Amino acid sequence: MDIRPIFVSLYKHLTPALLIVLEIALAYAVLCNAVFMISQRIATIHMPNAIDESGISVVTLQGADPQRVTADTTRNLAALRRLAGVTGATVTSSVPLDGQVTVMGFTTTPEGKSSVNSSEYFISNSGEQALGLRLLQGRFFNETDYSDSGRQDFLSTGHVTLVTQSDALRLWPGQSPLGETLYSDGGSWTVVGVVGDVLGQDPTVSSDDGRYSSMFFPLHPDEALTTYVIRSTPEDRQRIVSEAVQTLNDLEPTAVVNGETYAAKRDEYFTTNRSMVWILVLVCAVMLAVNAFGIVGLTSFWVQQRHRQIGIRRALGATRYHILQYFQTENLLLTAVGVATGAALAYSINAYLMHHYEMDRMPWYYLLFSMIALVTLGQVAVLGTALRAAAVPPLVATRRA
Repeated sequence: MDIRPIFVSLYKHLTPALLIVLEIALAYAVLCNAVFMISQRIATIHMPNAIDESGISVVTLQGADPQRVTADTTRNLAALRRLAGVTGATVTSSVPLDGQVTVMGFTTTPEGKSSVNSSEYFISNSGEQALGLRLLQGRFFNETDYSDSGRQDFLSTGHVTLVTQSDALRLWPGQSPLGETLYSDGGSWTVVGVVGDVLGQDPTVSSDDGRYSSMFFPLHPDEALTTYVIRSTPEDRQRIVSEAVQTLNDLEPTAVVNGETYAAKRDEYFTTNRSMVWILVLVCAVMLAVNAFGIVGLTSFWVQQRHRQIGIRRALGATRYHILQYFQTENLLLTAVGVATGAALAYSINAYLMHHYEMDRMPWYYLLFSMIALVTLGQVAVLGTALRAAAVPPLVATRRA
């Protein structure tokens, strides 16, 4: 097909052609980055977590008598473990995604080399069973570890710890972490086990490397261990939450007790990310709709302006297919120029977001996906107008000119 007539026609209508190119370029740049941000948010929402999320519930107790906390916690755990369907219960300082961050810096040498900032989890006896931790190397805590462990200034007074696989690889690449020592503020702890990657208490504020930076320490119940973790089958969770709250209310009538399934806690934590996904989807949908209507409106205007040209071409032997091909090719050329312009703009926006908002670099295939989407949208948007132009008889077109 000879495209020279298309260029001549576009030159005669330069202003509307430039406007449609600019519209496509802006749509392309925004679409690339919006889809990339959507994918990142979705990936964040579905971050894996190496605990038994589907089988645990969380009950918090605030306002217990600090003078009786150890005895009362032991009594409370015994009562929770007696509930029908409960297969494990423990008390912890916090759980992943609770947003109440206790982060400390740990190093592999007393001098402070190879440091990580890690979420701290203090767990009582049977904590690994209740949480459903997955042991990859070494062992869990034993009775001696618990009897020898307390807490002071947010640091364990014991001598052992569990680390996640991610932290083990970061701190001791290419070697086993078992038996290695961690240091922080004058304290030291021997690594006795490596567990699966457990999310931090507030992972969305951490870098990708820090999302799974978590360390576990054994601890006897104290005044700060107010989070009870209860394990059961997924089908029993809601019932057990209600019964656990009622049980603790009966045992601690002056305390405030709240409970929820861990799945509900996870949904609550990612509410903002989920809302942002829907907002970005809406932005993309509106932007594509505006772009499509702009193409339809412009091509409809051009068809009205070119009735004589269409009629002459039909009279000289052009078929309906030729007319249809003409408008489809014209739109493809405009889209190509818009996409080429928008690619530079898309990367500029991404660079700005990387610099000011710590966003990741956008992979190249988002450019390809957005290009396919806009080319397809443009071809579909122009199709109706092109078909109407192709259906105009040569004689009618000439008379209307």
